[in-house]
Parts: sequence; C-alpha cells; structure tokens
Amino acid sequence: MSLVTAAAAALAVSMTVISPAAAAPSATADPSPNPTAFVLERFRPASQAQGDRGAVTYDSALVPTTAVALVAELRLPGKWHGEMRDHEMREQGEHGKHGMPPRGTFVFLALRGVEPDHHFGIHVHTRPCGTQPDSSGPHYQNVKDPKQPSTNPKYANARNEMWLDATTNSRGDARTKSMVKWHFRAGEARSVVIHEHGTSTHMGRAGMAGDRVACINVPFK
Repeated sequence: MSLVTAAAAALAVSMTVISPAAAAPSATADPSPNPTAFVLERFRPASQAQGDRGAVTYDSALVPTTAVALVAELRLPGKWHGEMRDHEMREQGEHGKHGMPPRGTFVFLALRGVEPDHHFGIHVHTRPCGTQPDSSGPHYQNVKDPKQPSTNPKYANARNEMWLDATTNSRGDARTKSMVKWHFRAGEARSVVIHEHGTSTHMGRAGMAGDRVACINVPFK
C-alpha cells in the first residue's frame, strides 16, 4: 500500500465518527471550516532547508535523505464544548450529546525508509523547520505551560500536545495517528519533529525525547 493510499484510508476511517447531524451547520455546532493539510515529502539535508516547505534531516543515520514522510490532518468540527473537562467528555461518551462527535483534530503520519526497528518520539512543533534542530521551536500545547521549556506532565502530555510516537518495522516503515479534542490555533502549529527516542512522561522530563533528528513542515490549519 502506498503512503498516499494509507493516509486516505486513515482519513476515511476517522470520518466515520462524523454523523450527518454533526456535519450540518447549526447554532450549537462549531462554525469553522473543516480544512485538511496533506504533505508528502522526501527528506533533504538540513543545509537545504526551504523556509516553511519541505522536510529536512539532522541525522542521516536515523533518517536518510532517501526516506519519505507523509502527514495528513483532518479537523473535526463537531460541537462546541466550551470549557468542558475531560471527565465530563468521557461521561457523555465518544459522540457527546445527541450523537454529535467531539470537536477535535486527527493527524496521520507515515514514514518510509528511516532507521529499521527503532522507536521515535514525534510531536507537532510551533515553528517551521530550519537548518538547525531547534529552529522548529517548542511543542505545540493547547494550554500553554507558563514555565518553559515545558517538562511538567500536567502540560507535556498526549492530551495537551500532539504526540505521534512510532516504532518502525524491519524495512524502516511506520504509520501512526493521534486525535485530540481541540484545534490548532491559526499559525501556531507549523511542523512535525522526529526525535531520537520515545517520549518521556516523567516529571521533569515529560515531553522529552532526545535529539531532534528530522523535521517536516506542515501547514496545519
């Protein structure tokens, strides 16, 4: 299965959570549009970074320039839940009131030809990729940690950030997806960064995943 076909299949599955009622505009529905970002890129050396386009590698042993990445985003308009807390969302069930799915964002990532049998930490970051690993800024957070860099699991977690950790197979291929119950703020989520190892969840190290080994520019909506 090609990367494009895999992404299309993942997006099609995610669309099954949207009922006709949710898709129809109403006074209680999120009135924003439902745009999708879709990026297919081959990694290039970091010295060839092209502003807010393309994908770059900082460690060609883990992510060679022959590797390819695909990222797809789907925004689920759902229903406005205001300041509803996680436990209240769970009490209503996956589809909320009246069969309406929760407002949220679905992201799918596929990698091909990176280091085989390796576990990568992968997150959405706030700035575009650049020639230096730290060009992409910190992790995107739905609720921003007032203390930066953020290593507090209250903020640095898979519900408040977009985590896409993945383990590759013997060919160096991997697919991963994540869904959160919020939308990215316009212009504040700009890239997907691949880190050298899995993401920590411990106090003082939460969100940390080692060196940044590659970066993919994505125009998240």
